[in-house]
Amino acid sequence: MKNLRCRAILVAVLAVLLQGCGVLDHGFLNAQGPVAAHERHFFLIACAILVFVALPVLILVPLIAWHYRLSNTHHAYRPRWTFSWTLEGFIWIPPIGIVVLLSFLLWPATHRDDPYTRLAERGAPLRVQAIALDWKWVFVYPDEGIATVNELAVPTGRPVRVELTSGTVMQSLLMPQLAGQIYAMAGMRTRLNFAADRDGRYLGQNTQFNGQGFAHQRFDVIAMPDGDYRAWLARARAADRPLDADAWRALSAKGLTRPGTYSAVAPGFFEQVLADAGGAHVSGHAR
Repeated sequence: MKNLRCRAILVAVLAVLLQGCGVLDHGFLNAQGPVAAHERHFFLIACAILVFVALPVLILVPLIAWHYRLSNTHHAYRPRWTFSWTLEGFIWIPPIGIVVLLSFLLWPATHRDDPYTRLAERGAPLRVQAIALDWKWVFVYPDEGIATVNELAVPTGRPVRVELTSGTVMQSLLMPQLAGQIYAMAGMRTRLNFAADRDGRYLGQNTQFNGQGFAHQRFDVIAMPDGDYRAWLARARAADRPLDADAWRALSAKGLTRPGTYSAVAPGFFEQVLADAGGAHVSGHAR
């Protein structure tokens, strides 16, 4: 009976722990684009290097605690304090070496993964303008003359250049399988570059708390072949649902909304949102 109870507890604990494994599928460890893949690569390198810091601590602390436990009267710890160059070397040289090594590795990687850095080797980017609202995301395609809400469709393999602002409080855009996090602020323009290497649906979300609907402010990034993307554009333009003043007024109101497309959007719409917040000429990055 006791063994059955222990097994039941063990199974319950394992079930709870395994429930979180699916989260890894939506994170940068399951990268689906060049930016996230590069971030994952250097994350694993940094973890491997930092093992040399953590491993001695994890091994030696329990060994020393056990060896000098209170009941072990034969090995009382009575040190004779004196200066030791050897000990000083063990204390200072490995950490300094690890910091220097990480600096040489991560400095160029940080510049390469700068969200403002274009993926020039992949050709001309698709331009998208993202506007954060409560509690939804509006994506304007200025060159195509359409817009979407809570849905970002992109052609697979083509670089995407996103300009961001907020029509309300500060928010933060994160697409963990494709790129890093970037803030969106009213009156300011920030930028993000990414690409999707495989067809599929990927999670996008706001990670900056902004009120009651924060947990539900998510959207799908839909990567599709170029032919399917063109067909999607044609369907969006044929929807006869423009992003006019009435539609924008409804989107600007606090609340949740389903994904949808708008068949037309006025030229300079994104710039007008910036101007309404008093920041038409303000950029969030000097580039």
